[in-house]
Amino acid sequence: MSTSDREQLRLAFLASAGLSDAVRAPLPGDASTRRYERLTSPDGRSLMLMDQAPAAESPPADPAWTPEQRRAAGWNAVARLSAGRIEAFAAVAAHLKGLGLSAPAVEALDAPNGLAVLEDFGDALFARVIEAGEAEAPLYLAAVEAQARLHAAGPPPETLRGPGGDWPLLTYDETALQGGADLFVEWLPRLDDRLTFDDAAVVAWREAWAPVVASGAAGASVMAHRDYHAENLIWLPERQGAARVGMIDFQDAVRAHPSWDLHSLLQDARRDVSPDLEAEALDRYFALRPDLDRGAFMADYAGLAALNEARIIGIFARLIARDGKPRYRQFLPRMWRHLNANLEQPALAPVARWFDRHVPVEVRG
Repeated sequence: MSTSDREQLRLAFLASAGLSDAVRAPLPGDASTRRYERLTSPDGRSLMLMDQAPAAESPPADPAWTPEQRRAAGWNAVARLSAGRIEAFAAVAAHLKGLGLSAPAVEALDAPNGLAVLEDFGDALFARVIEAGEAEAPLYLAAVEAQARLHAAGPPPETLRGPGGDWPLLTYDETALQGGADLFVEWLPRLDDRLTFDDAAVVAWREAWAPVVASGAAGASVMAHRDYHAENLIWLPERQGAARVGMIDFQDAVRAHPSWDLHSLLQDARRDVSPDLEAEALDRYFALRPDLDRGAFMADYAGLAALNEARIIGIFARLIARDGKPRYRQFLPRMWRHLNANLEQPALAPVARWFDRHVPVEVRG
C-alpha cells in the first residue's frame, strides 16, 4: 500500500472515530514498524493513534505450527511475536486492565487495517522522569508490585478476549528461546569481523544453552510483557499501588517464566540499574510472593537473563549491521557487563566455557 493510500485509511478511521478535526503530532519512531501520533481534539482531549499496517511484517505463529513450520514462516513465527497486530494489543490490554493494572483504554479500533485510538498516558516514561530528578526506587518498586500482581493471578488463559477479536497467548517455548539466543551467533560476526562461528561452534552454543532453554520453557507459567523496561513504563502517580505503572508496547506478550520481565526491568539495556536497587526490587518481589523457592527462582533468573542479554546483543548487532542504526552501539557495553556478570554463576559454566573458547575477552565489552 502506498503512503498516500495509508494516509487515506488513517483519515477515514479518524473520521469514523469522530476525530476528523484532531490536531495530529507524529511521535519519534523506535525499532519496530509501528508509528504513533498524539491527537488533540478540539475540546483539548489528548489521545494516541497507533498505526501498524498488518502486512508490514512476516506473519505471527499459528498455535498449531510445528517448529519447522515456524522457521519456514519467518522470525515473528519463530519468536512468537505478534507481528504488531492491533488485535493482540487490544486483547492484552483488556486482560491487564481486568487485573487492575494500567494499560491504555482502546477508544476506537480498526483491527483489519491496523489502526487504534488509545488513551494517552502522557510522556512520563520512567527513564525520563528519573532523568528529571524523580527518585528511582519508588518507581522500580511499583513496577515490581505490578509484576507480582500479574504473576499472583496465576496461569493466564490460552486465549485472550479483546475488542478486536480473540488472540492466542502462546508459550515462550524452546524454539523461541533458542531462536532468540541464536541471533548472537548469527549477527555478531557481521558486526565484528574478529568473530567467526563455524558449524561446530554453533552446535556447542546450543548444547551449552540447552538447560537454560529447558528451564525457561518448563517454567512458563505467567503472562510476560516481554519488553518490560524503563522506556516502556509510564509513571501515573495519581493512581494507586500497582496501577501507578502505565504499561505500553505489550502486544508481544507470551506465557513465560516469571523472571523474564523482572530481569528485563532490572538488567536494562538502555539505562543502568544499580546492584543495590536490583537487590531491593527483588527483595520486594519475594516479599509479595512468599511461597516461591527463591534459590530456584534466582538460578532461572540468572540463566534467562544471560540468554536474553545474548539475544539483545544479537538484535542490536542486526540493527547496526543490517538496518543502519548505529545508535544501538551505545547499549552494547552495558549488555556485555550484564552478560559477563551472569556468566559467573556456577550453573552457567558450560556457557561461560563457550565464551572463553569462542569470544575473545577484548570483544566482550
